Amino acid sequence: MNKSHPMIAMRDVFKGFKGGANAVDVLEGVTLDIEEKSTTAIVGASGVGKSTLLHIMGAIERPDKGKVLYKGEDIFALGDEELARFRNRSIGFVFQFHHLLPEFNALENVMMPALISRMKRSEAMERAESVLDRVGLSSRLYHRAGELSGGEQQRVAVARALVLEPAVLLADEPTGNLDTKTSRKIHELFISLNEETGINLVVVTHNSNLSCLMERCVTLVDGKVEWLTIDEIADNGKQ
Repeated sequence: MNKSHPMIAMRDVFKGFKGGANAVDVLEGVTLDIEEKSTTAIVGASGVGKSTLLHIMGAIERPDKGKVLYKGEDIFALGDEELARFRNRSIGFVFQFHHLLPEFNALENVMMPALISRMKRSEAMERAESVLDRVGLSSRLYHRAGELSGGEQQRVAVARALVLEPAVLLADEPTGNLDTKTSRKIHELFISLNEETGINLVVVTHNSNLSCLMERCVTLVDGKVEWLTIDEIADNGKQ
């Protein structure tokens, strides 16, 4: 594919939710580019559709109208099975709630996406051990979720998102439930991952400290996006 294409290109994306008299138009013609190996924050008031935007970008939800292109390819032109395969292999997700399976230990939780993709168990285990070491949890491989701190649980969730070496990491309020010190460590982890591996990072956040670490920031207003500079992000954080 043409290398001049942005990593992700959303073109005139619309999304609404039907509910009779309570129907809501959430995204109204969103157009934005995410350049390769970049870091981007998505900010805005609660309820404006930031998570919806991220879910469409990650092929979890389909837009009502518009296109989402990955390196020039319209992913929503793919069939359901192809789309699921693309999502599994190309996109890593981290959410506010870690969604770890409590009956499994950290290693088994991180192995899960690889096993679902039918990777050999030995290779899945090797990859999981490697990525858990990368996020600083090599000594916690066999601890179950309930035996880990909140920050450790979220780092396991990050490792799980990375185990298939996706090109894009999407995070939705990843530090919303964490204390300030732990949040800072997760923020530093995200930046180091981008710097070390070149992974594209897109984060929905209310945390001005995190958004200030990103190269670019998008604010969602009335269903459309506006770009903010780093200085504007910092000024907003002081208000």
